[in-house]
Amino acid sequence: MAEPVRARRLSDEEGRRLLQIVRRGKHGSVRVRRAMIIMASASGTQVPAIARLVAADEDTVRDVIHAFNQKGLAALDPRWAGGRPRLISDGDIEVIVAAARTRPEKLGQPFTRWSLRKLADYIAGLRPTPTGMSGCGRSCVSAASPSSGPGPGRNPATRTGTPSWTGSST
Repeated sequence: MAEPVRARRLSDEEGRRLLQIVRRGKHGSVRVRRAMIIMASASGTQVPAIARLVAADEDTVRDVIHAFNQKGLAALDPRWAGGRPRLISDGDIEVIVAAARTRPEKLGQPFTRWSLRKLADYIAGLRPTPTGMSGCGRSCVSAASPSSGPGPGRNPATRTGTPSWTGSST
């Protein structure tokens, strides 16, 4: 049978910080519960008793203790990554943006402007990407930046020193 899981010996600073988190309880319930798990384990309490104390699964208690032993107080912060994994790669985004910035006529398409539906159909014909119209739209919007200036073939507005409505010419 394997040895029981225990938190490593706490330094004075770690002990003060854990005690502060547990006493104040303002740092979010996840941090407080994890701090309680570490303090209980460092004081010699067994995993099943800690699990009952914090109303958590024994495996969760073991995971928190192992994470603390590896990372220290950084293990108190939850590192949740929300959502599902990305379906579109950075290379796919580059292809979409490059196609969107190019006139359809230059790419052999029979129209003068891109619509989102036409762009998505064109990209789907190029490579099998799991993106649809929404993926093309998000890629194009995220690639556009306020500093990108006017679109291709458009001249930036030129300003003179006086407004046109004043009627004065210099």
